[in-house]
Amino acid sequence: MTTVNLASAISLPLPAHRRRIYLRNGKRVFDLVFAFVLLPFLIPVIVMLWLAVKLDGGPGFFGHERLGRDGRRFKCWKLRSMVPNAQTVLKQYLAENPEAAAEWETSFKLRNDPRITRVGRFLRRTSLDELPQIWNVLKGEMSFVGPRPIVADEVRKYGDQYSTCFSIRPGITGIWQIRGRNATTYKARVQYDFHYVQNASLRLDLAIILRTAASVLRMTGQ
Repeated sequence: MTTVNLASAISLPLPAHRRRIYLRNGKRVFDLVFAFVLLPFLIPVIVMLWLAVKLDGGPGFFGHERLGRDGRRFKCWKLRSMVPNAQTVLKQYLAENPEAAAEWETSFKLRNDPRITRVGRFLRRTSLDELPQIWNVLKGEMSFVGPRPIVADEVRKYGDQYSTCFSIRPGITGIWQIRGRNATTYKARVQYDFHYVQNASLRLDLAIILRTAASVLRMTGQ
């Protein structure tokens, strides 16, 4: 069986009018069909992981405000991977560690994040913490593939490419997820998002989903 290849999917972009049709109608149909196919398999897994997080202390789910299509705010749902008082812990840690503060300012990520729980480390390595975002997909707030869902403070990092990148729904996964993820620079992540919007197609979405599945199995998340 022939595997959809990411490089070939990007090198064969749709004509502009067909890409617009896919983004306007086809992509949402694909999201709904794929979500309903996955739900019977994902629900038991989400329930088991939710119980594991609950036993580790605190709520099982965590909803964080993100910006979606055209700047609309929504709660992006995840299995909780951080301590309940994560914001307090982060502020104190950055105040006490100038190098970590510089890293956070540059990438909004931390290599050694003191907020991550024991169970949360496993969830992040496998990207299983993002499974509840299928609810965001069903609600029409997210897509399976798209730009990164960002917080308001990150808008300035996108500059004049923000309006293009967020003319569509953000994704559970995307080119940014399979091209180094946290190992890439923020500027590179923005370019990945921009490139995706300019080349979106069903073929590309399938390629990214297949590569994401492989990354989950290799536990390359962070």
